Amino acid sequence: MRAFIAIDVEFNEKMEKIYNELKKTGAKLKFVEPHNVHLTIKFLGEIDERLIPKIKQEMEKAIADIKPFQAKLKGLGVFPNENHIRVIWVGFDDEGQSKKMAEEIEKGLMKYGFKREKSFKPHVTIARMKSREGKEKVLEIIKKYKNEEFGEIECKELRLKQSILKPEGPIYKTIEAVKL
Repeated sequence: MRAFIAIDVEFNEKMEKIYNELKKTGAKLKFVEPHNVHLTIKFLGEIDERLIPKIKQEMEKAIADIKPFQAKLKGLGVFPNENHIRVIWVGFDDEGQSKKMAEEIEKGLMKYGFKREKSFKPHVTIARMKSREGKEKVLEIIKKYKNEEFGEIECKELRLKQSILKPEGPIYKTIEAVKL
């Protein structure tokens, strides 16, 4: 089963505005479906389903002293860089809670053979760029909204999600949810 740990993000009108502006660029973009928008805390890849209880246990440990919190969706950016855009993202700005969760989950899951990721930069992927076509127009929008606020969300739970890959796009299914 392909899985990841995430905080779901509610899609809003301001994000929809960005989607519409990006669509007008003519760039070859694959948008994240509005109902699939989330902050990935840890991508797990293919997992053995027998590990689910252990993963949930590590999620519970990671959030033990974290209460529900507010996060701002702020700024637009790209990975890996402006010369070679693969991912277009909205920033996720909190007071360090997401980074703390990610770090604790990284440490906890290493004993089950999960590889440590380089560094955690909280972000919400909204689109993937499929070619260089329209790149300049995309960069104009990125610059225009670099410091824009796209609303706030209340983070109340951490979810273990299954990713079912389909030709028309992934289907994300919540397997476990842990309340903050």
